[in-house]
Amino acid sequence: MRAGRMGAGRAAARRTTVRRAGVRRTAVRGLLAAGTLGALLAGCGIRATEVPTDFGPAPSRVRCSPVEPEAPAQAGRGLEVQVFLLCGSSLVAVDRTVRVPDGAADARRALVAQGLLDVMAQRPSDAEREAGYTTRVRPGTTVRGPRPGDPEDTLRLSTGPGSLSSSALAQVVCTFSDSAAADGDGSVILGGPDDSRPRRYKCTDEVRTRPGDEEPPSTEATGG
Repeated sequence: MRAGRMGAGRAAARRTTVRRAGVRRTAVRGLLAAGTLGALLAGCGIRATEVPTDFGPAPSRVRCSPVEPEAPAQAGRGLEVQVFLLCGSSLVAVDRTVRVPDGAADARRALVAQGLLDVMAQRPSDAEREAGYTTRVRPGTTVRGPRPGDPEDTLRLSTGPGSLSSSALAQVVCTFSDSAAADGDGSVILGGPDDSRPRRYKCTDEVRTRPGDEEPPSTEATGG
């Protein structure tokens, strides 16, 4: 009887030991699995966390999206035009109204050009700034018609084209060349306030795409 009880006790002890070993192995496997998952996440640049992550709301306005133009603040005769502003790394056309004073027919080209310069130099509206629009054309820039000996469609700026930033020159060239200030062939003749010969500038796809890197190509204007 005593031997039987001793045998049964040893069997029960072995079963308890086996159960405890199984629990330890399960715990170890769980820790190893957690460690492996953490290592994989760390290798992917992701920090393991049980806390939900909030990345904030989506942007409220798509960058460089079209913006409804504001009504002109001043009444009077107006000409519906498009001017080029900077948005991101590109030029983008926006709608504007230019006030063109009455004047002689031969002075109209310079009058239109001055109106375009004025609206390009204006600070973009709040909605446009929110969408990413800016300008590099400085307020106070003026333009006149040709000097004696210049081609008849020359426009002379108060700041020489070579002194403008690449982006500002691209704005001016692309806006003028697509307006009544030029002949509509995708180019415009510009000069400065000095006696240097004017040059014919072209607005190209490369200039519109990368105005900060691509200056408008030009050649010396002939005629007069």
